[in-house]
Formats: sequence, C-alpha cells, structure tokens
Amino acid sequence: MSVRVRRVYEPPESEDGVRVLVDRLWPRGLAKDEARVDEWPKEITPSTELRRWYHAGEGSQEEFARRYEAELAEPEAAELLEYVRELADKGTVTLVTASKNLESGHATVLARLLQS
Repeated sequence: MSVRVRRVYEPPESEDGVRVLVDRLWPRGLAKDEARVDEWPKEITPSTELRRWYHAGEGSQEEFARRYEAELAEPEAAELLEYVRELADKGTVTLVTASKNLESGHATVLARLLQS
C-alpha cells in the first residue's frame, strides 16, 4: 500500500496515482483541470467546527488527531475511509491538500490511518 501526502498546488506527477483532495473547500485560485483531482470525498475531511477549533490554536496536534479520528469513525466517514483504503490497496494514492504544513495537518493523520 502506498499513500502519499502532497500540496494540491504542486504540479501533478505520474507517481501520484489516484489523487484524492482531502479539503472540505476547493483550494483558492486553482483551476480544477490543473489540480487533476480524481476523488473528493468531503465526508473524510475534518468538520468545519474541528478545523476552526484547531486553526484558532485552542488545542494540540495530538488532541486534534484524536478528535479527527473520532469523526472518521462515524459511519459515513468510515465507509469512505474504507473506499480510499481499497484504492490504496490497488495502487498509489496521493492525498492532496491546500494546507501549508503537511507534517501537522489532517492529511498526515488520514494517511497514517489509511496505512494502519
């Protein structure tokens, strides 16, 4: 299984495989044909409330990850998470996000869960 995390603003690469946008909102200033997004399962993105809480600096990365994992355990999100996991079982999946900090963002949490 191969799951990568990249910024959606970086040019697509042939090694990306299936490109999955993991942001709730479409990235600003980016045309859909430039992004080359194959899937956009909004239900596996952090809720608006969680996203706002985290970006307001009210909690730690660990607490954010715990809350996000709880959201991903909800039935609709869990079903989509399993779908993306199945895509990764067949080939490379690249999670793309507009987030500037990939190491502490939700895409990294999602990638870890997909690979477990």
